[in-house]
Order: sequence, then structure tokens, then C-alpha cells
Amino acid sequence: MKLERKVAVVTGAGSGIGRATAKAFAEAGATVIACDVDPARLTALAAELGDRLMLTRRVDVASRAEMAAFAAEVHAKVPAVDIVVNNAGVAVGGTFLETSLDDWDWLLGINLRGVVHGCHFFVPKMVERGSGGHVINISSILGIYPAPGVTAYVASKFAVLGFSQSLRSELAPHHIGVTAICPGLIATQIVADGRMAGDLGQRRASVVDMFRKQGLAPERVAQVIVDAVRTNPAVRTVGKDAWAVNALTRLAPRITQRLGGTLSRRLAR
Repeated sequence: MKLERKVAVVTGAGSGIGRATAKAFAEAGATVIACDVDPARLTALAAELGDRLMLTRRVDVASRAEMAAFAAEVHAKVPAVDIVVNNAGVAVGGTFLETSLDDWDWLLGINLRGVVHGCHFFVPKMVERGSGGHVINISSILGIYPAPGVTAYVASKFAVLGFSQSLRSELAPHHIGVTAICPGLIATQIVADGRMAGDLGQRRASVVDMFRKQGLAPERVAQVIVDAVRTNPAVRTVGKDAWAVNALTRLAPRITQRLGGTLSRRLAR
């Protein structure tokens, strides 16, 4: 897909990967439609994108009603969008025994149902238009490797990966690509803004600092997303850590299991 004059919707566009992705599409010549739960972040993004921005709205992707209203407003401006980036996501840290049902509801509402909503409200119009398109769903390397200590997050990202692969097969006859992006450690606010229980909650500051110092810049993920829209892979990992864990998971599962045990012991310190 050539990106000039294309229209891209990006959820969770106010910060991190979403913000970097919105800017990358604008720089590539696309027109951006952005939503986020933080109006102040959207205002800052609008100032940066200028006339490359068609619309910003405060939207909770977990809300069916809000996503329906957002999509209706978008489709009043264009018959269909060309690209949907379901990026909005949150983190819940802690073991299964430490995770409340309220936290499960919050996490799955955004990480999984938000992705489903993005596809449900935008893909049918893409199919109806009949000129193709592309869907990007943000999973995680923890959608490939079931790390301990973050059970709910792992469940949400495995679900996004599986959903994306199934949807890819279904939409292929309509010339709509679907790619699951699986980043490793990225320098975003996801831990700082997330809900952390147990030992992770007590160590939140050090984990946030680790993400800041060791994580890749969100702009690197944005570059991979733009490239994926152009080349249509099924899955793309981002970062050397994600590449290595993905390779180990496929080629040396026993080593990966030992890695999980080591990680559990480190998190318990």
C-alpha cells in the first residue's frame, strides 16, 4: 500500500506508540484520525500534525457506544478509512492470585474488546468500499511467550495475536491485510499508567525506570507499523529482545520454560 492520501485511524494516539505512529503516518503522507482518553494529549498531537490531522476525539475504546459514535463521525467524513491501528492498551501486573476481577475487566475491555471494537466499527466499511486496506493490531512479545507474573496481560495479548491471525485469513479475499505487532521492551508509560499488584506493585518505580532506560523508542515501533502496512506480514516483532524470545519459544521451548522460572525468581527479589 502506498500511504500518500490514505486515511489512517489510530487509537490510543495521545502518547507512546500511538503518538509515534500517528506522526509516522502523517510524515508518510497519510491523513490521520486519532482518538485517546486524554484530551490534553490529543490537543498536543493536533498541534504537531497540523493539516495532516482530520479529526481527534476523546474515546474510550472499551465502550461500544463511544466507538460506535466515533466511527459514525469518521464515516460522515469519508466512506471508509484505509488503515486502522488498534493500539490503545493498558497493563496489569501481578500473578493470577493477585489480580482482581475488576482488573481483568479493565484490562480486557481495553486490550481485547478495544481491538474488536476497532475492527467491528471500521472494517465493514472497508469491505463495502471494495478497494482493500490494512488493520494493525498491537499484541506483544507476551502474546507469544507466556511470561509468569503478568497473567492477565499475557492472556489479553495472546488473544489479540490469535484474533489477528484468524481475521487475516477471513479478510484476505477482500484485499485487506491484517498484521499483529509484537513489541518487546518499549520506553512508554504503560507500566507507570498501569495497575500493579503484589511484588510488581512494590517495585513499580524500578520497573518504570527499567522501561525508560532499556526500552526502545516508540518511534521504532511506529516505523515497523508503517512498513507492515506497506508489506503486509502476518506478525512482526520489534526489538532484539522480542526477536530472541520469539525464536527461543519456537525452537527451544524447554529453554523458554527455564527462562520463565528465572524471570519469576528475579521478580520475587
